[in-house]
Amino acid sequence: MKRRSFLRAALATSAAAIAPSAPASAQTPSASPQEYYQLRKYTLRSGPQGKLTDEFFSGAFIPALNRLGLSPIGAFKVTFGPQTPTTYLLIPGTNLETLVNVEVLLAKDEQFLKAAEPFWNAPSKEPPFERIESTLYRAFEGWPKLTAPAKGKRIFHLRTYESPTPRDHTRKMEMFHHGEFKIFDRSGCGQVFYGDALVGSNLPKLTYLLTFPDMDALNTGWDRFFADPEWKKLAADPYFNFEATVSNVDSLVLAPAPYSQI
Repeated sequence: MKRRSFLRAALATSAAAIAPSAPASAQTPSASPQEYYQLRKYTLRSGPQGKLTDEFFSGAFIPALNRLGLSPIGAFKVTFGPQTPTTYLLIPGTNLETLVNVEVLLAKDEQFLKAAEPFWNAPSKEPPFERIESTLYRAFEGWPKLTAPAKGKRIFHLRTYESPTPRDHTRKMEMFHHGEFKIFDRSGCGQVFYGDALVGSNLPKLTYLLTFPDMDALNTGWDRFFADPEWKKLAADPYFNFEATVSNVDSLVLAPAPYSQI
């Protein structure tokens, strides 16, 4: 009961924070229920861990999540940089109880337990991963549902903005609702999801995911974004620029795993 009360309080606080006074969104909030996201970061070690986790994700975990009604599941790999090798899993859902009780529900799934046996029962001296970090998000009001890109060659840009204070965090989210969705669209940046972190580390923060055909398209998209007159006007607005809304940015370019559903 304490856990449920905590979640309800966190959701109420978040809802009050992200409600824009005049939303200019690229999605219609009433078109579908507002989603929640669990974003998991699996830190691995070079060697057999990678093969074991890939087999677990593709053959056991993702199919079981789909049976729980959670889909589409995104699976992305860091291919360059200090986090290599790392795999991110993006798990969307509209049922919060299901999303936060995934492990409990999977422990009752005999089909999952059989397929997951090599991963779940790996010896402690040879664990299948180094660490798992998980953050729970609520979708932005103006982008309430994940948008999966069309099939084809893609890369993804995962960006997390940490803010100095809750007020600054709120103002940064308002910038998306007051123009950034449309500017991204005009700039050729594919928009996948936007989430306000409810539970996790380094709060307050938000995370969003963009997609592009390749690195050239990514660089071109961002150049167009920053050159857009509406962005320049928005960034110069005294309400948003009287002090920094963001204190730290985490920016990763990811490649989809072969079994990713996004």
